[in-house]
Amino acid sequence: MPRDAGGAEALLQEIFGFETFRPGQGEIVEAVAAGENVLAIMPTGGGKSLCFQLPALIREGVTVVISPLIALMRDQVRGLREAGVAAGALTSGNTPEETDAVWDMLHSGALKLLYLAPERLANAGTQRMLAQAGVSLIAVDEAHCVSQWGHDFRPDYLRIGELRRALGVPLAAFTATADEETREEMVTRLFDGVVPTTFLRGFDRPNIHLAFQPKDGPRAQILSFAAARRGQSGIVYCGTRAKTEGIARALREEGHSACHYHGGMEADDRRHVEERFATEDGLIVVATVAFGMGVDKPDIRWVAHADLPKSIESYYQEIGRAGRDGAPAETLTLYGAEDIRLRRSQIDEGLAPPERRAADHGRLNALLGLAEAQGCRRKALLAYFGEAAGNCGNCDLCDAPPELFDGTEAVRKALSAALRTDESFGMGHLIDILLGNETDKVLSRGHDKLPTFGVGKDLKKGQWQAVFRQMMGHDLMRPDSERHGALVMTDRALPILRGEQEIALRRDAMTNATERRPAVKALVSEEHAPMFSALKALRTSLAKEARLPPYMIFNDKTLIEMAERRPATLDDMARINGVGAKKLEGYGRAFLEVLNGSAEEMHPRRRKLAASGTGAVYDALLEAQAALVRGADGTEKPLSCTAAMLAKLAERPPVDREDLDRVLGDRRAERFGAAFHEVLREAAQG
Repeated sequence: MPRDAGGAEALLQEIFGFETFRPGQGEIVEAVAAGENVLAIMPTGGGKSLCFQLPALIREGVTVVISPLIALMRDQVRGLREAGVAAGALTSGNTPEETDAVWDMLHSGALKLLYLAPERLANAGTQRMLAQAGVSLIAVDEAHCVSQWGHDFRPDYLRIGELRRALGVPLAAFTATADEETREEMVTRLFDGVVPTTFLRGFDRPNIHLAFQPKDGPRAQILSFAAARRGQSGIVYCGTRAKTEGIARALREEGHSACHYHGGMEADDRRHVEERFATEDGLIVVATVAFGMGVDKPDIRWVAHADLPKSIESYYQEIGRAGRDGAPAETLTLYGAEDIRLRRSQIDEGLAPPERRAADHGRLNALLGLAEAQGCRRKALLAYFGEAAGNCGNCDLCDAPPELFDGTEAVRKALSAALRTDESFGMGHLIDILLGNETDKVLSRGHDKLPTFGVGKDLKKGQWQAVFRQMMGHDLMRPDSERHGALVMTDRALPILRGEQEIALRRDAMTNATERRPAVKALVSEEHAPMFSALKALRTSLAKEARLPPYMIFNDKTLIEMAERRPATLDDMARINGVGAKKLEGYGRAFLEVLNGSAEEMHPRRRKLAASGTGAVYDALLEAQAALVRGADGTEKPLSCTAAMLAKLAERPPVDREDLDRVLGDRRAERFGAAFHEVLREAAQG
């Protein structure tokens, strides 16, 4: 195994089956492999794990990976072992046999990656064990968990900095979402305040289609979205446990394979759902955010939110579960005025200090701004993370730009209704005042005598609901938890109320909401769809036989490339992204049979050369040998080289003719030396 950074690209092809790094990966791998302290902030699905797995193979000794969830660790370990890498995890979920095997590899020096949960660092024996194990690197996955500002704070992550100091080894920290406060705290906690080599990679996930819809019968909206994507793996995030169970049941009644997941379930039941999602194609999990960081399934084709997420960071990370393989994926986020009221009250009623509550309101504002965006959603999303971008062409507002209208007068009427009732009432009562509805509540309080009574009859009730929702989305009004959710005006609304500023709103009539559902993005063209289905069927069969998740055989993107490029030989197959040496050896011929109806018969030594790119040299040597088996004139006694000898020449060509003759020996050098030397010379030049 190469031990220098120069071998990184060779290992990338041989082990992971990729010809090139994704943008930004190469320099991170180089820095980590060189032993620098590194902080890398990369988008979910941007290939973070490879940025510490590959350096672990380059560096001497063991790399310890601190990861937050057992399911995530076990998933990565299985994937690495399937690729031929010595990896293991010490977790509470291990069987005694699994733990013994990890210890055996650790003691023998064979183990390259050891996964641990941060809670294990609380055990005094863990640090002693690591000090004796020859640890050369610490990698921290989901590193934002170290921060009080991060949205998944884990106190045991605070011990990682102490471990780095005790072992005296470099540390590489990775996360997908980290604003400025979180980054500063990660530097303090993990690197003692000394800023490490920092990589802030683009947050864009261009393969993911972004879409929002106002709520208009949310269960029916989710069912409609899932129906158009039948047979594809998806996640539906819900705000309550009861809703996960109800929507999962409704999906099953519609003929989908679906199950629910939430924190109130027994641990065994949760593990069963995790296992099903990992191993079944086309399963939909309806979940609370408890189903989050442990999901490492690369071929999730869609994510829907039945309720508004709590912040823009949460939204970004949750939609990032889709399309991790780089193939097209879709999202849909539903939201309404009640979502906004709930999220505001959760912040206001929390125990966080005032500055934290203000920051949380800011994060929610950013998400509401995205929901009520009037132009490209991706442009707005990336702007929050400090990136400039043009219109993406892959969101609902690029697909069908919204019709805008001057909403200044409507907003002033709504603000006036709230102010004239001492900001003591919610949206429903204010709309009754604007529409001139003589309800008992309106009459008993004398609100039918207000100047604003009946001034809003130009709009219907549903349209006023859309106006109020957009006002809350623009943070012009907030529900006040101390007044039972009454809407109060914010400072942002003052310039509009005074006539100093105008505001444009979207015509989001609720009756038209479902018409904005984006068209399904086809994974492959109609021409290649039958072959893609056949390859998926084979993958499922092989996965069941091996008791592996299907994507650990090959992910969707690899199968798409096979269906489109139709490799005819193992050499062709080796050039498909995601087909490494071990997978080529294990699965190559089976997939070629589906692609071509048959597969070439080939010596096992020759099959192993396909992934390294030296198979063609082996073939040329074999052809040269075949012409000389009975000598140049065809009358001599048959003579040949072993497959192992030809493979050795192809993989490690002798430096000159003299060296070649020594490898071949006198008899074979006399028969084949000149011809082999010419083959190897042409290969070196070509």
